[in-house]
Amino acid sequence: MVSKALAKYVRSLHQRKYRQRHAAFLVEGAKSVLELLGSGLIIEHLLATAAFAEHLRAYPGLPVQLASEDELTQLGTLQTNAAALAVVRRPPEIPLPAALPVNSLVLALDNVADPGNLGTLWRLADWYGLPGLVLSENCADPFNPKAVAASMGAFSRVPVWPGRDLAGWLAALPSEVPVYGADLKGDNVHRLELRPAGVLVMGSESHGLSPEVAARLTRRLHIPHGPGGRAESLNVAVSAAILLDNFFRNV
Repeated sequence: MVSKALAKYVRSLHQRKYRQRHAAFLVEGAKSVLELLGSGLIIEHLLATAAFAEHLRAYPGLPVQLASEDELTQLGTLQTNAAALAVVRRPPEIPLPAALPVNSLVLALDNVADPGNLGTLWRLADWYGLPGLVLSENCADPFNPKAVAASMGAFSRVPVWPGRDLAGWLAALPSEVPVYGADLKGDNVHRLELRPAGVLVMGSESHGLSPEVAARLTRRLHIPHGPGGRAESLNVAVSAAILLDNFFRNV
């Protein structure tokens, strides 16, 4: 049985202010916890069902405590959890190299407030081998449980640099670094030969890029409708996937 003190601590990490105060976050479910075990991140507490605990025998020294499925579900954010829940120390933020976008493509997010979208974008960065995500000050917390779950393990592999003055960071980049962003009046992305270097900036679905960030773009990209296509817009993660695929099309 999980103690009242630990239960209170775990529930507090549903809120951003307590995740920041304690420098800790939650990882939930079998797949995410198994990804966590090989990451090198520090685990404070690991609550697991008896059945899932059998998978943990190969990892001696883990702070494992048995819990029921009902306890895991009540303490966490998933609708059901038959495996495990971990409290993890937030990794120390590594410096953001100013020259990083010169030779690599960096994904930057401007006011992406939905944690599920942020997590999916994190997963895309992992898929394409990007060196990290730069997040504006008004983005969702990347260590929100929904973002962590949607990242499908990217939280343990791809660095994030949150809380950035995005317009200021873009302005300080070397002048030769291209800054790309989606725009309905931009160039047809399917007709371009793009190289995976620079910065790709994605904004929120409802508001797009902020004016200050949009002013820093050096090239605007457009995803055209297919023949007969009539959808008004695309989800930000879907748009990013299409754009990223064009950057890596010839790699």
